[in-house]
Amino acid sequence: MTALKAHEVARFLSRPDLTEGIFLAYGPDTGLVRETAQTLVRYFSGEKGQGTEVVTFEGSELDADPSRLAIEARTPSLFGDKRIIRVRGAGKSLVMTLTEIRDDPQGAIVILEAGNLTPKDALRALVDAAKFGRSLPCYADSDETIAILIRDTFSKNGIRAGNDAISTLREVLGNDREITRRELEKLVLYAAQSKVLTEEDVITLCADNAALVIDQIADAAGTGHAQKLEDAINRAIGNAVDPQRLLATALIHFNMLRRLRAEVDTGRSVRDVLDNARPKPHFSRRAAIEQQVRLWSDAALANACERLQVVTGESRRKSGLAETLFRRTMLALCMVAADR
Repeated sequence: MTALKAHEVARFLSRPDLTEGIFLAYGPDTGLVRETAQTLVRYFSGEKGQGTEVVTFEGSELDADPSRLAIEARTPSLFGDKRIIRVRGAGKSLVMTLTEIRDDPQGAIVILEAGNLTPKDALRALVDAAKFGRSLPCYADSDETIAILIRDTFSKNGIRAGNDAISTLREVLGNDREITRRELEKLVLYAAQSKVLTEEDVITLCADNAALVIDQIADAAGTGHAQKLEDAINRAIGNAVDPQRLLATALIHFNMLRRLRAEVDTGRSVRDVLDNARPKPHFSRRAAIEQQVRLWSDAALANACERLQVVTGESRRKSGLAETLFRRTMLALCMVAADR
C-alpha cells in the first residue's frame, strides 16, 4: 500500500517502482491527469514502443459492461509481453472488475484517469490499498512547480530566457498543466532558431493583449501621462475593445486605488500595502500603481470613482457616444493626476 503525495508524483514517474498493476491518475487538473497518464504509457511502452500493445477505453464505454476491462487485461498481447489498458474518465463502476486484477495483474498495466477523488472514494480506496496499485494525485500547479517546468522546458530545448521573461510568463499562465504545455510548446517553436526569448516575446505570444492595453490606459490616466493615454486608447479602440468595457475596467481600477489608499491612510507604508494586496498587482505594474497611490488622495479618488459611475450610466443610455465620453473622462482624470 503506497499513497503518494502530490509532490512525490514527478519522482515516481521518472522511475515507477512497479512493472505491472493499476495506476490511478486523479485530481482537479485534467490537463495534468492526462499528462501523467501519457507519461506512464510512454514509460511502460519503452523508448520505441516495441512489444507493447496499448488499448484505450472511455469510462462511459465500460460503465455498461465493466468486465471488458478484465477480459482485455487477461488477454495475451499479440505483439509481445506488455499489455497496457488505459481508461479515460474511470469511475466506480470499475471497482469490482479491478478487484479481480489488483492482487494478480499477470503482467497487465492498467492506467486510469479520473477526476478529483476523496480518500473514501471506492476507486481511489481500492488502488490505495492494492499491493500492485499506485494512486497519483494531480493538483493545480503552484508558482514553484510552474517555474520549474518553464525552466526545465527551456533548458531541454537550449533556449535562453531572462528572469523577466520567465516571471512574465508565470504571471500570464494559469494553473492548468495542459494549457501551460501548449503555451510552452508555442514559445519553444518560436525560439527554435534564435534560441532566445525576451519578455516582449512572451507578452506578444502569450498575454491577453486587450487586457494589457486596458491596464496601460488606467495607468497612463492615473499617473498623468496624456500622450501615453491617447496612444493606449487608440490601440484599444483599434482592437475593437468596447468603450463600455473600458469604462467598467477604469472604475474597477480607481476603486482598487481607493482601497489601497485607505490602507495607507491608516499609517501603513505603500510598499507594505502592495506586498499584502490581494490580488497582488502584476510586478510590471507595481511601480505605476505605487506612484498612483502616492499621487491620489482618498477624496480625489472618491471623486474619480463617482465621475466614472456617472459616465458609465450615461454611456449606456447613449451608446453611440460611449467612446467620446470615455476619452473625455479619462483625459480629465489624467489632468487631475498631472496637476498633483
